[in-house]
Amino acid sequence: MHVALVTETYPPEINGVALTVHNLAVGLREMGARVDVVRPAHRDEMPGESGPGESSGDELRLSGAALPYYPGLRFGWPAGRRLRQRWEAARPDAIYIATEGPLGWSALNAARHLGIPVATGFHTRFDQYMGRYGLGLLAPVAFGWLRWFHNQSDVTLVPTRELARDLLARGFQSVVQLSRAVDAGAFNPACRNAALRARWLPEGSDAPVLIHVGRVAPEKNLDLAICAYREIKAQQPATRMVMVGDGPSRAALEAANPDIVFTGMLRGQELAEHFASADIFLFPSLSETFGNVTLEAMASGIATVAYNYGAAREVLRDGEHGRAVECGDEAGFIAAACQVAADPELRRRMGQAARAAIVPMQPQQVCEDFSALLSGLALKGLA
Repeated sequence: MHVALVTETYPPEINGVALTVHNLAVGLREMGARVDVVRPAHRDEMPGESGPGESSGDELRLSGAALPYYPGLRFGWPAGRRLRQRWEAARPDAIYIATEGPLGWSALNAARHLGIPVATGFHTRFDQYMGRYGLGLLAPVAFGWLRWFHNQSDVTLVPTRELARDLLARGFQSVVQLSRAVDAGAFNPACRNAALRARWLPEGSDAPVLIHVGRVAPEKNLDLAICAYREIKAQQPATRMVMVGDGPSRAALEAANPDIVFTGMLRGQELAEHFASADIFLFPSLSETFGNVTLEAMASGIATVAYNYGAAREVLRDGEHGRAVECGDEAGFIAAACQVAADPELRRRMGQAARAAIVPMQPQQVCEDFSALLSGLALKGLA
């Protein structure tokens, strides 16, 4: 099977879309598929191509530009003619478009022009981001664009049943859930690092370490996480908070909160160690389509406090793996965080139960489901 994956973000960029698409590409290649990745060139790369003999596999890197409000991320310029030529010369059986930017739009047009089946992924709630950046009046326009874009494809893939129901109720025409999973070997309680904890806490302290992992930006609702931290710290003064990630809010938050550890972006083993060395993952965002970091925290064996939607609604059992709070209930979120922080034995049980719930969720199964879905589209295209 020959699949083209089109995305405007890809590793080494760190975000849910980039990592999800990369994992799908790796998984499909391991299953024997030919995978053609189309993406913007990173800042340190030249546009161009790599072939199957190179470590990255088939890849087309196109020109792009920096994305406003997202330092370090880029979007791709339209490339319809280039894509039509490429796909006419080596026609994919199906195309998956992960992003709705100019490159994604030109890929969708090229696929339609050539009659190639195409699936799109609904990864980012740009309409909900608008309010966080002072553009709330444009939210309906943004959602209308997202609906129009995805309705040009054969199917829109979403990570949760809740999101599928919501989009179908709001005019999306063909929506299918494709679940997510996490590498429970990479994110593991065994990564807990005593030396790292010793840098965060006074010697002999059993106070909790709170952690947030994600973009440090307005849409992540980090003020609420900090409020929860302040409340817990008032009860247990040695409590520490660690924020992993970067973004436009970092400088202001770091200046206002000198007692919080800001690590910047972390990857691989270092990220896994930070997760496993904490005690509670705070995730107050209300702008996610899923939130892969929730699965990473649970796999790391730490209790999670999150709003009851996205990944938390899908996999986190309130009171068993952590706390899933009614969306928008800020007082409830803070109270739930305080409850978990006050009881070390409760945190331990929640972390163990969370880990046990995540281990059976296999990334290989997600790739197999994705492959089967694209194969079905390809067969329909031949009918």
